[in-house]
Amino acid sequence: MRVLVVEDERRMAAALRRGLQAEGFAVDLAHDGNEGLHLARVGDYDVVVLDIMLPGMSGYNVCKQLRAEENWVPILMLSAKDGEYDMADGLDLGADDYLTKPFSYVVLVARLRALLRRGGGRRPAVLRAGDLSLDPAARTVTRGEAPVELTPREFALLEYLMRRPGEVVSKPEILEHVWDTYDTDPNVVEVYVGYLRRKIDTPFGRAALQTVRGAGYRLASDGG
Repeated sequence: MRVLVVEDERRMAAALRRGLQAEGFAVDLAHDGNEGLHLARVGDYDVVVLDIMLPGMSGYNVCKQLRAEENWVPILMLSAKDGEYDMADGLDLGADDYLTKPFSYVVLVARLRALLRRGGGRRPAVLRAGDLSLDPAARTVTRGEAPVELTPREFALLEYLMRRPGEVVSKPEILEHVWDTYDTDPNVVEVYVGYLRRKIDTPFGRAALQTVRGAGYRLASDGG
């Protein structure tokens, strides 16, 4: 398995390479963001270990650029920042995992192996269905060039549906993931679907949010 380590602290980078090679990985190193982005673009890597605080280009921007180019190589971010918002920023930009320094080497290897088992499936930083876009990090929604203002619950509902484009999602599934409960009256889902339609579809003459009778709801992958 080929691993790209992007880390500007050269002693740490060298230690990571020695340790990962001892585990049977083939390891390339980059010491700044621009070099890391270039290697990730041209190399056939199974996983990238990406520091956040890098010269030239931050790890956040490297990750964001790769995902914008639809490069879905699994990314494990490393950072001395252990704040919850720092972690959330990294994951929202498309990283697959986040580990704070100092870290256990055993845990690092275990997490890399977990990422390798999962593979590099599509995980865009900005969700799109036709001209409908949702940016989880910026908390914005647009239809074409027009911004769409949503309440937090409407945003959560749309994000859940956009992460499963073209799939039929039942009311119980929506209650579990958007309301975090099964106990809420299922009719609240229907109410919020109506709210959402009036904001993302009706003003634009679209029909992206579809009701599948007896089954649930589906967001058209082409944006309606």
